[in-house]
Amino acid sequence: MASITFKGNPVQTSGELPAVGATAPDFALVDRALAEQSLGDFAGKKKILTINPSYDTGVCQKAARAFNEKATARTGTVVLMISADLPFAQKRFCEAEGIEGVVGLSSYRSSFSDDYGVTMLDGPLQGLTARAVLVLDGENKVVHRELVPEIVQEPNYDAALAALG
Repeated sequence: MASITFKGNPVQTSGELPAVGATAPDFALVDRALAEQSLGDFAGKKKILTINPSYDTGVCQKAARAFNEKATARTGTVVLMISADLPFAQKRFCEAEGIEGVVGLSSYRSSFSDDYGVTMLDGPLQGLTARAVLVLDGENKVVHRELVPEIVQEPNYDAALAALG
């Protein structure tokens, strides 16, 4: 388990993010067209996994906008925007905000949040994912990880982008 905070109050997660150098666990997440996507669908590409509690919150929206702006133009890189939000909500948010460069993926019917150790076990957002960023190379090896220590803070975009090389 890892410890983070939500507005200064302690929250425990279900485990730990995959370690740098480890191979990221595969997943089956649902995209905005209700199709399942796995890591294999992005084979050979560098991946930024931006994991957030819900895109109905301001900080999650800022993270989606920032990664859409800063990372999606990089050749050979894909940004995967992951939350428990239903695919319909993710689609509505991205369309309203003009976010076209990221791939929205919902964890609502998968074990993703437990497999990646980011399920919040307590606090007001219990059951949702903690805010985290993973950067994977083309072979799905973790080259950067960040579990944001305070849910209401944005991740370190510069560190994630630097890890892309």
